[in-house]
Amino acid sequence: MLIQSRTSDPLLAAHDRVYRTLRSRIMHGEIAPGTALTLRGIGREFEVSMTPAREAVRRLVAEGALLLSSSGRVSTPDLGPERIEELAALRALLEVELASRALPRAHMALIDRLTSINAVIAERVQKRDAVGYIRSNLEFHRTLYLRAQAPAMLAIVETVWLQLGPTMRALYGRLNRTEPPHFHRLIIAALKAGDEPGLRLAVRSDVTQGLRLLAR
Repeated sequence: MLIQSRTSDPLLAAHDRVYRTLRSRIMHGEIAPGTALTLRGIGREFEVSMTPAREAVRRLVAEGALLLSSSGRVSTPDLGPERIEELAALRALLEVELASRALPRAHMALIDRLTSINAVIAERVQKRDAVGYIRSNLEFHRTLYLRAQAPAMLAIVETVWLQLGPTMRALYGRLNRTEPPHFHRLIIAALKAGDEPGLRLAVRSDVTQGLRLLAR
């Protein structure tokens, strides 16, 4: 007897599509902090029944990307100062370690790729494209951290990014940024020089400086 793959289940496929799309929107700041979402609204937008919509929301709540109140209201996180400080500290610990592990594998092809992404970030800044900026900024970091070959650690970092997505959008507006992150250039310079202390300092500064402005 043939056993069907789980991915052939239409409900599972629908749930996965909804989950991945909402996850991307939240991570990249497309949805503002404190925005309420409803299962009915999600179902209508994605043209799915309540079941896949509910399952997608359940997964996102488990990851901290959405909050579920005691009354059943679902919304994106609107983080307070203590929570922002906690997530900034996690970024400082984990991303510095990932960058350090990536350094021995930082060949010129990687450095060229990071330089190219940084140029895209500069374009997004010039166009005042907040979502494009956040997306490209995370791509810069993910591209570097993939070289660490530490998938479990990177998965945790991506969960932190997910929880911070709406807050990063709010931070972008507050900073009124007019040029790409200064610390990205320092990260690239440290990679070229094989300078681990310089790389660790640049990454730590890059991932915490802006967030701590919001936590004040």
